[in-house]
Amino acid sequence: MNSNESIIFFDGVCSLCNSVVDFVHRRDHKNHFKYASLQGNTAQKKIPELLENEQLDSLIYYKSGKLFTESSAALHIAKGMSGVWPVLFIFILVPKGLRDVIYRWVARNRYRWFGKRETCRMPEAHERAYFLD
Repeated sequence: MNSNESIIFFDGVCSLCNSVVDFVHRRDHKNHFKYASLQGNTAQKKIPELLENEQLDSLIYYKSGKLFTESSAALHIAKGMSGVWPVLFIFILVPKGLRDVIYRWVARNRYRWFGKRETCRMPEAHERAYFLD
């Protein structure tokens, strides 16, 4: 992977995950992030070891040569957003184990609470430059 890339890998059939991607993309005024579904070719090529370990229930963030998962991914993404969202990075001070317990609870229930799509998200024409296959 290019060490300057910032890629958010997300569950392409999860309604919550897609809403999060839409939320981040609308607030990414510097066009910092690229997006790729965990079910797509980019994930298969760039993070196969995580996919083999069935990490499809985690947001995965690749930034500057490092991979972040679960709550750490969410906090590092917030740090890279425009506006007031980087202030959420203060929660990195909360022990990872505690943060991830909450993250995993939401992840386990995301389909039940928010729904699941039949197919992965297809980017609109104005978004295609930011979405990887």
